[in-house]
This record gives sequence, structure tokens and C-alpha cells, in this order.
Amino acid sequence: MTTRAYGVHAADKSFEAMDIARREPGSHDVQIEIAYCGICHSDLHTARSEWGGTRYPCVPGHEIVGTVSAVGGDVTKFKVGDTVGVGCMVDSCQHCAACDEGLEQYCENGFVGTYNGPTRDAPGHTLGGYSQQIVVDEKFVLQIRHPQEQLAAVAPLLCAGITTYSPLRHWKVGPGSKVGIVGIGGLGHMGVKLAHAMGAHVVAFTTSESKRADAKALGADEVVVSRNADEMKAHANSFDFILNTVAASHDLDAFTALLKRDGTMVLVGVPEHPHPSPNIGNLIFKRRAIAGSLIGGIAETQEMLDFCAEHGVVSDIEMVSAQDIDKAYERMLKSDVKYRFVIDNATMG
Repeated sequence: MTTRAYGVHAADKSFEAMDIARREPGSHDVQIEIAYCGICHSDLHTARSEWGGTRYPCVPGHEIVGTVSAVGGDVTKFKVGDTVGVGCMVDSCQHCAACDEGLEQYCENGFVGTYNGPTRDAPGHTLGGYSQQIVVDEKFVLQIRHPQEQLAAVAPLLCAGITTYSPLRHWKVGPGSKVGIVGIGGLGHMGVKLAHAMGAHVVAFTTSESKRADAKALGADEVVVSRNADEMKAHANSFDFILNTVAASHDLDAFTALLKRDGTMVLVGVPEHPHPSPNIGNLIFKRRAIAGSLIGGIAETQEMLDFCAEHGVVSDIEMVSAQDIDKAYERMLKSDVKYRFVIDNATMG
């Protein structure tokens, strides 16, 4: 079947409407009518081939929410009319050690991305959520339990939400934890909301004095302007955990010095240029750690969605039409959004 989508035919081309092929639902497939799709910085990197290896035509989008419109004969988890989501993955090998543990994001044979991943479907690579319909194996479809009026703001949870939730959960953040969130953007604003909902004492770090009030409104107990040496020094040796969401090269020592003994800073942003090498003594003499984290597996992503529904957590969004994707990309490059763009897929018709 064909469905309307928005994509690009080359790295230097603008987004345009196109008709793409979707497979008919197989026995374990779920067909979804997409209502909203979030815009992630990864979409921009891929569409413009900034990471290399982009297959064209490229239809990005891995923050998908919508309604089940058809199911295969052997589908047991979903029925027509269910509100569902699809995140960054649509398949994995299902038999390696990581997949066996429900950690499909670390699939040893490589998970299949929701877009730009290898597939037997035409055109040979996956096409994402900047489209009106998608067909996905039920193992990679998620239940959405938020109220219908919050659906658009749920979409970014499928990437930004799980990217921040997974490390917070893995490092056991909760009541009694002092947690730092570095960067108050698309990822960081979710980190503040989630850490707050988990009961932690949350300190937001920003380079902008102008974001102090915004960070407090998101749920931060304290806000530190990281360029202020006195404010930074006041928190030395005090953090159990720091989630660093900044995707630009910067000095990590300023933040590792804030960790307690046995504290960990987790990086979730991938900078264009490497970070300066950290001071190893800063780590050795307090048994501190610098770690990394990807998204979560399907089970953990469902756990995150249920946690967010229970605590009323959604992303702060600005809705855009499909015709304005290029404008949204340009604004995203200037950090001119609070804090995630979401496409109203009804505008593709």
C-alpha cells in the first residue's frame, strides 16, 4: 500500500511530499495511523547525511504516536483503535545476549532503526514517522496510556524521554539522590522532569542566566549557571549522579569535580568533536565514573511511558505542519524551541 510522507531525496534538498510504500500487515504486524511525530536532532543529522551513510529517499521520524488501524492474525498485544507509539527501533536480531535480556538497543547484531535501517521492504531501508501510516512488528509497538489531549506531547517521550529515563533508572535515582542535569534543551528538560518525578533533589545546569526560571518551572530544586565559578564550587563533591545531555564538546572536569565518591556522570549527547580528555586523577581519587547510555529496550520504554502517564509527565512542545519541517530544522539549529518540535501528521493530507 502507499501512504503520504515527507522526506528528502538528497542531503542538500528540502523536504517535500512523497508517496511511499508500506507492506501489508503480516501475521505479527500492527498498522498504525500516525497522528503526531516528534522531530529529533538525529532526524536532521540523518536527512542531511551529517553522520554519513544516509539512504535516500530519507523519511525520518522515530517519535511516533497514533492509532492502530489493522492487526495481523497472530497479534495478541494490540487491537484496532488502541493508542500506541513507536520509538527508535522497529526490529533486532531477537537472539543475542542483549536481546534475550530485553536490551534490544544494545543488540549485538545491530537493531533496525525506525528510519535508515536495512529492511526487505521497499525501498530496502526503513522509512520513518514523517508519514501518515507505518507497519511495525508488534514486539516493537508500545501502549500509550496518556489522555488523548496529551498525545502530541507524548511523542518526544519515545526518544528524548527514554534517553533520559534509562540512565536515571539504571543508576537507581530516587528519593535521597542528588542529581544534576546538564543542559536544558530537548533532552535536558525531560531529564529534569523525570528526575523530579522520581523524587530526587534536582539541580539543573545551564550556561544561560535566562533559563534559570524555566528550569525551576520544569521541576529543578536548584539552578546553577555553569559559567559562574562560585556557583559551581558550592556544589563540589556533592552529587550522586549527573546526567550530561550536552551534545557539544566541553570540559567534563568541571562536572566530575562535583561528584561524590563513587558518583557517576552519564553522557547521552554525542558531540561533533571529542570532549577534551578528562583529568584521570579527578576520577581515581574519588572512584568517580564517566559512563554513557543509549535509549532503552522495549520493556523499559513501556515502563517509562507508564511512569510518565502515572505522573503526568509529557514533553514541552511546539506543533508544526509538515510543510514547515525545514523551518523547524533551522530553528532547532539555533536552539529556538522550548523544547521539542512535533509534526501534526494530519497536515500531510
